[in-house]
Amino acid sequence: MSDELTRLKSETEAALAAVSDLKAWDAVRVSVLGRNGSLTALLKGLGALDPVSRRERGAALNRLRDELTQAIEARRVALEAAELDARLAAERLDPSLPPLPSPSGLIHPISRAAEEIAALFGAMGFRIAEGPDIEDDWRNFGALNIPAHHSAREDMDTFYLAAGADGRRPVLRTHTSPVQVRTMLSAPPPIRVIVPGRTYRADHDATHSPMFHQCEGLAIDRGLTLGHLKGCLIDFLRAYFGIGDLPVRFRSSYFPFTEPSMEVDIGWNRKTGELGRGGDWLEILGSGMVHPKVLANCGIDPREWQGFAFGMGIERVAMLKNGIPDLRPFYESDLRWLRHYGTSALLPTMLHEVGA
Repeated sequence: MSDELTRLKSETEAALAAVSDLKAWDAVRVSVLGRNGSLTALLKGLGALDPVSRRERGAALNRLRDELTQAIEARRVALEAAELDARLAAERLDPSLPPLPSPSGLIHPISRAAEEIAALFGAMGFRIAEGPDIEDDWRNFGALNIPAHHSAREDMDTFYLAAGADGRRPVLRTHTSPVQVRTMLSAPPPIRVIVPGRTYRADHDATHSPMFHQCEGLAIDRGLTLGHLKGCLIDFLRAYFGIGDLPVRFRSSYFPFTEPSMEVDIGWNRKTGELGRGGDWLEILGSGMVHPKVLANCGIDPREWQGFAFGMGIERVAMLKNGIPDLRPFYESDLRWLRHYGTSALLPTMLHEVGA
């Protein structure tokens, strides 16, 4: 190797030894192997030599290029390792230290109950339907066969808004049944939906709130009977409360929008509040076969199609399942209450059918 090449090798090795970071290393690499680098310039000069000299000098330059390339790469690896070691030392974590306290979010009992209800009825083939909180009088009352003299239409029971240009007063929906009406008007049967959502009534005490949540269900098909309704609700109640032999009773009642109509009771102990035990009964929800007038009002021929419907208060079933005695704390934003009755956001909704 000529003195020129030996000097280039020595200078490059000295420059590599002096660099302390990857930016300086890259500058050395470019100065030697780059497009205008010192070694590149020597390689470009081979064309001016005679064939014999070109062969000898070319071989020497190629050997030098391989040696310098290896030296440059080795220095890069060493610099990256040193940089990683410095970073690890600076970011060192002591796993023996206690974790920093951080607030954890919890799912509100209302949201949890709605998720569980949706999961159970979803397994039965029901889909979720939604609608607006502000409705017109016809969808909220008229289409559901609720007469003009019904007490639910009175101002003392229902929140009305200011009348529009047509003189009609919109209403904050008193139940989620208007969504059933919208569903029947927008889609032909067969229909199978549940309708969870907010509802509004002028009532407020330990068991009632002016704003609360309902979940109603509607199924319309050919040949549906009370037997289908009973089987659906019995399976739901036993699975939701996790009691395979939960007593369920259907009691004759009256609703304008169903015929026949039934209240649904579950067995409980009046003294202890325990569900499924004792000789007492607790009303849990209302149900019935969809009234033929309601089907006709929504453009469905009651001579061809039958249906059943049901409705429950989400807060009510959540209170019974979790042993919550008062409805009002649901809306008071008390974190102590939520930490007690809330559930982890990471806990999946996994409800299984409970065998009798």
